[in-house]
Amino acid sequence: MIKVGVIGGSGLDDPHIVKGAKELSMKTPYGSPTSVLTCGSIEGIDVVILARHGKDHSIYPSRVNFRANIWALKEQGCTHIIASTAVGSLREDIAPGHLVFPNQFIDHTRKRETTFFDEDVVVHTAMAEPFCHNLINLLSLSAEKMKLPFHKNKTVITIEGPRFSTKAESHMFRSWNADVINMSTVPEVILAREKKMHYAAIAMSTDYDCWHEEEEPVTWEMIVKVMKKNADNVINMFLNVIPEIKEYEDVCVQ
Repeated sequence: MIKVGVIGGSGLDDPHIVKGAKELSMKTPYGSPTSVLTCGSIEGIDVVILARHGKDHSIYPSRVNFRANIWALKEQGCTHIIASTAVGSLREDIAPGHLVFPNQFIDHTRKRETTFFDEDVVVHTAMAEPFCHNLINLLSLSAEKMKLPFHKNKTVITIEGPRFSTKAESHMFRSWNADVINMSTVPEVILAREKKMHYAAIAMSTDYDCWHEEEEPVTWEMIVKVMKKNADNVINMFLNVIPEIKEYEDVCVQ
């Protein structure tokens, strides 16, 4: 049975969008998730919506309780996760406002708990293909239908934050073949894979980080402005894709 977890889905918990919406507070072995869970359905598909940084966006990246968030979604029976995230572009062709559906990540975080298997059992989880290709294809088809500029099968690098990169770091990340940069995909995608859940990200390019000499260095105000401008497109993409998800077995759940 399909059940979709939505992370960072600001606006999707509108009762006019989610039918039968109810809020649920949970405790997990790792503490409380970063927000209450909004449970309901979209076009007959059960969904659970969680705000990664809190309902009021008050939790900075390194304080996000990623393990509690993923554990809670799994406990509620979620089989799939679609997460929205803001990213900076490290490539000229990924302009602000474009959508990106990454298929690889580079972990440049330092302080986060990145596994559920850190106590009694050692489990080595395959991570060659960390994102769900089926979900990436559904997202790409939706973007095509909506006539939105998008890029698939790109590499996201996740940094610790909350500060932005220096120019030296930004150029280094480009030399590592990273395409976009954010502060939230890792360890979220890792933990989802450990829990055998299909995971994909809708990444919205909001800026050119600071490598691009002809553009102003990234600011939080710049990110918010682009996100607000494209919020309806992201919400509509969730609404288009969630009813199209079908049951399947692949590398995500092995």
